[in-house]
Amino acid sequence: MLQVLAPDQAVQTLAREFSRCRTATEQVPLSRALGRVLAAPVQAREFVPDFDRSTVDGVALRARDTFGCSDSLPALLTLAGEVAMGEGAPAPLKPGECVRVPTGGAVPEGADAAVMVEHLEDYGDGTLGVLRPAAPGENLILRGEDVRPGRLLLPGGTRLEVHHIGALAALGEERVTVYRPPVVGILSTGDELVPPGQLPGPGQIRDVNGPMLSAAVERWGGQPCPAGILPDREQLLEEELRRLTEECDLVVLSGGSSVGEKDAACRVLERLGRVLFHGIAIKPGKPTLAASVEGRPVLGLPGHPVAAFFVARLLLRPLLLGMMDCRPRERRVRAVLTEPVSANHGRAQYVGVFLQQEGDRLLARPARSKSGLITTLAETEGFLCVPRDCEGLPAGAEAEITLYSME
Repeated sequence: MLQVLAPDQAVQTLAREFSRCRTATEQVPLSRALGRVLAAPVQAREFVPDFDRSTVDGVALRARDTFGCSDSLPALLTLAGEVAMGEGAPAPLKPGECVRVPTGGAVPEGADAAVMVEHLEDYGDGTLGVLRPAAPGENLILRGEDVRPGRLLLPGGTRLEVHHIGALAALGEERVTVYRPPVVGILSTGDELVPPGQLPGPGQIRDVNGPMLSAAVERWGGQPCPAGILPDREQLLEEELRRLTEECDLVVLSGGSSVGEKDAACRVLERLGRVLFHGIAIKPGKPTLAASVEGRPVLGLPGHPVAAFFVARLLLRPLLLGMMDCRPRERRVRAVLTEPVSANHGRAQYVGVFLQQEGDRLLARPARSKSGLITTLAETEGFLCVPRDCEGLPAGAEAEITLYSME
């Protein structure tokens, strides 16, 4: 009989037990930093940009020289020169003068605005007419407006996305200090399993969890270490778990966690270390277990793929990211249920949903799938969680949907 924990209790138990587990740090070039997690904060060491620059093609000028001008009464300014892209600004601007500037070009000292070429008239004698007044600061990016020295740009624990790489490049960072991806041993167990490329015989099925969990680990910033398929032999399981816990930062096995004659994972982990819990009040995924072996986390996931998927997202994801001092981020939307969702009293229920936009409403249709039917889940875009103290949700209810993708 399993003594189950509430889902949040299971998450908190793992966070508390392995709060000090961190992987080593290393420096990598910026070209290889995408998806890595910063191990130290990044502070600006210089001004970005390092000069006042125009955001339009036109002229840089003193705003006060244009006050009150219009199409019928242009402000007449002397063209004092031109700024070439990639060059410094010419001499300081005098009253009544302007200089031509390209988008991104430096503006001279004394200029406090820029006017786009569409609002200029060139009279051909070195005089330009400005047809509309400019406000101070208009069409300019000032020195240090983006970043100033000493400003915290990115805190430690940030998982670097494309826009972060751009910001780091702007600061002149060629290398960054990041956490080494946790190495995650992934083991599938069961006499009925064969590799995905093999045609199953009678009573056999392809191993879904091995490739799925490897992909999940890679997506969440870890380094998967697939250990293949192991038959239901307790001694073999003990030997393989002993090896994996010595070589990996974290170990995940699927299958062998239920209470049954051949389910040896719990017994093996009790011999190798300490079982933290066996059973979570969720559906699917109740027979989940977690252990600590020599201070390293081991998760035992159900063999059914959909259950393994949801439990991995609930427990493996924050555990893996926590080893890099990174918090999981979720993207959630509100959607209206097209069908009722019943729930199993006493267990939080995870249900995949199909999403469809209808006018100004986002609709969510629950996927009617059992815990072994991964292909049905593959067509869904997110999931909802019915709390364990809720008997279900009616059609027409608005529910919070967690999206699988962060894009």
